[in-house]
Amino acid sequence: MAFRIFLSPPNLFGNERKYVDDAFDSNWIAPYGPHLKGFEEETAQYVGVESALACSSGTAAIHLALHWFGVGPGDYVFCSDFTFAGSCNPILYLGATPVFIDSEPFTWNMSSVALEKAFRWAEKEGKLPKAIIIVDLYGESADWDRLLPICRKYGVPVIEDAAEALGATYKGRKCGSFGDVGILSFNGNKIITTSGGGMVLSNNMEALARMRFLSTQAREPVVWYEHKEYGYNYRMSNVSAAIGRGQLETLAKKLLIRRAIHDRYARELADLPLRIKQEYRPGANYWLTCLSIEDETMSPIKLVSILQNAGIESRPVWKPMHMQPVFQSCKAFSHHDRHMEDETIFNHAICLPSGDGMSREEQDLVVEVLYSAFDGEKHYGEQSRKSIF
Repeated sequence: MAFRIFLSPPNLFGNERKYVDDAFDSNWIAPYGPHLKGFEEETAQYVGVESALACSSGTAAIHLALHWFGVGPGDYVFCSDFTFAGSCNPILYLGATPVFIDSEPFTWNMSSVALEKAFRWAEKEGKLPKAIIIVDLYGESADWDRLLPICRKYGVPVIEDAAEALGATYKGRKCGSFGDVGILSFNGNKIITTSGGGMVLSNNMEALARMRFLSTQAREPVVWYEHKEYGYNYRMSNVSAAIGRGQLETLAKKLLIRRAIHDRYARELADLPLRIKQEYRPGANYWLTCLSIEDETMSPIKLVSILQNAGIESRPVWKPMHMQPVFQSCKAFSHHDRHMEDETIFNHAICLPSGDGMSREEQDLVVEVLYSAFDGEKHYGEQSRKSIF
């Protein structure tokens, strides 16, 4: 059916059209151009890193990062288990093997307990991972004070997958700046979008130069087309970057709106057997509001279906990677002794519509449908049907 309230649709209300028109008027349509350069510089400055490389997707950015760290056939790469497949698919592109790390309770990010177990196993095997991918999940930072020392102890480089966390902070420092390499995504559902795209962030200029070279088909710097190795067509276009520049300028307002949406859900749904995920560390960007169902008669799929029938898009949370058929042979290390924490989360949680273009009336409808799903009632008068701000 056609949804009328989407999960996290693009919302363009700044200078996006102005910058795109400039790209067309100047005929800078091809991959490189002034908006691409500007977007890279402005994003790097915002996150607090030396430089950035804009790519065609966040997945492409992770692929380039793994390439830089020398990942290849027979290698292990540790990765957050509770994430989108784009975080770990590039491991397979390079012929390496993912090893999945469970979530901690409450924040749902990578568990330092599970990570220690995985490293002890790898050390015993005599084969430490070539890299580790740590995800900042649903707009909340990982626990970097616990995770980074473990990775440093074993000398393993860190790729920070901050695809969902642009604008989020950890103890005052922006997500995307904690790993040896940081990754962003600008897919259509992210907090800012370029219609599709991603970015590599780093203070390592040598690494970025190498990844930039690979992202442009590994073309040698001569007049003719010379290739001594194979590369990839991974650069973002100047037109897409123009959209991104306009979006980045409005990020501060987007963060305020998403926080307001989350907080209102928490207030309005307090009487239902639903636990809004509120255990966010200070600095979360509230990309998506997630909730856990505390009624055993209601499953995530059933609740998603009820919302869908009312024209409202919601989603189950990420299905853990170790549960995916394509990764069924991969090892996974748990936070607990006998079960995976992220399996429990998956079996009880969904994501609610959280877009920063969402009106108060649309949020009212989501709340009303949720009350009706549990045989309750919640009605709002016309006076309340106004925009969030």
